[in-house]
Amino acid sequence: MSSALVVGSGPNGLACAATLASRGVAVTVIEAAEQIGGGTRTSELTLPGLLHDECSASHPIAVGSPALAALELGRHGLEWAWAEVDLAHPLDIGPAAVMVRSIEETAAGLGEAGAAWRRLFEPSSRAFGELCDDILRPITHVPEHPLALTRFGVRALAPAAALARALPGAPAKALFAGVAAHGFSSFGLPFSSAPGMALICACHRFGWPVAKGGSGAIAAALAAVVREGGGTIETGRRVRSLAELPDADAVFLDLAPAAVVELAGGRLPSRVARAYRRYRHGPGAFKLDFAVAGGIPWRDEVCRRAGTVHAAGGYEEIARGEREINRGRMPERPFVLVGQQYLADPSRSEGDVHPIWAYAHVPSGYTGDATGATLDQIERFAPGLRERIVSPVVTRTPAEFAAGNPNYVGGDIITGANTPLQTVIRPRPAVDPYATGIPGVYICSAATPPGAGAHGMGGYNAALSALRHLP
Repeated sequence: MSSALVVGSGPNGLACAATLASRGVAVTVIEAAEQIGGGTRTSELTLPGLLHDECSASHPIAVGSPALAALELGRHGLEWAWAEVDLAHPLDIGPAAVMVRSIEETAAGLGEAGAAWRRLFEPSSRAFGELCDDILRPITHVPEHPLALTRFGVRALAPAAALARALPGAPAKALFAGVAAHGFSSFGLPFSSAPGMALICACHRFGWPVAKGGSGAIAAALAAVVREGGGTIETGRRVRSLAELPDADAVFLDLAPAAVVELAGGRLPSRVARAYRRYRHGPGAFKLDFAVAGGIPWRDEVCRRAGTVHAAGGYEEIARGEREINRGRMPERPFVLVGQQYLADPSRSEGDVHPIWAYAHVPSGYTGDATGATLDQIERFAPGLRERIVSPVVTRTPAEFAAGNPNYVGGDIITGANTPLQTVIRPRPAVDPYATGIPGVYICSAATPPGAGAHGMGGYNAALSALRHLP
């Protein structure tokens, strides 16, 4: 029987381990923290009984992930849940822009921009189930759906500013900009449309769900597959060098590239070490968790039914904020993403007291306090918010993100800047981006294709790469 070690138990490390275990490989997962999951952890952060996702919260890509589908996580308790409204984007003037699974209903709500929205997103949304087989794999593979991939890629290659210009009217521009901002990129860069394209098409194909019981349920289901296949998981054990590890046929590192260099201790080929040291991290996140009585008092009623709300203003405000954080400056009005996961999953609440998850985009390593700016952005569209908060406001700064998960360098919760190059080629130019150049050692974190998310595809792809060579 082949053997493998996986260092790190984020969704990619666990998906890697689960894939290997399901194929008969003897797997051991080693996690530095006391709790598995990395970005997919769920805790009672504010009041007893209220469940807050610690990082990753909604999962429009994960629900269609080939990795999670292949592992049949439903057998181990993973259930998806959807709010009545997938995403709302309130505006200072006029009704909120709304995105739901139905592209027809979404387009109808955008008025004059509806036809343009359908023209931009409908073809790839219809094909997105098949597109996942291509866009969630390295760019070097032979595409299974070349025509659909080409259609998607032409739009994804464009700067977000260009796609926004194709959408008439402030609501549609703001709706697109808010989704594109999930990539933490400046909107003038090539490929800055890619995150928005992927998330919008995923929403119109699969919706914008959460995991019942919290994102920790994803980690728990993956861990169950590992154990079902005879694998073991060790927590509270920090690996500081590859030399510490016992012999195994393959080693997988769910780590940021700089950490791989550190662990390798001179074993990496010099060209790989240089590439990993040059790998760029992006802006950070400043997170708030708090409890509200009766829900957030959004001025626009549709926001009270939306699982995700972008409290961010119009296109120009969002574009300016993303440009500022990428220049190392804190915007006066940052992009704020609000999660109301309890609307899809009432088990996260206690009676009429509900957990709220929110974060603001801030510069890398930001040392200030963004609490007031974040709450101000929400209260701008929900007057009276502060009066409804019935718990301490629990903050997580960029430094605290990095301390809790070393992959989040400077608070970079997506483990790598979405520069034009890194969007399509990461963590270095290579036929096999998971190979480190050390025989039998692979990198499988969100710094590998296809990037951030709870979809587990980086780990799954790395496992498939190794399985071609394992005895």
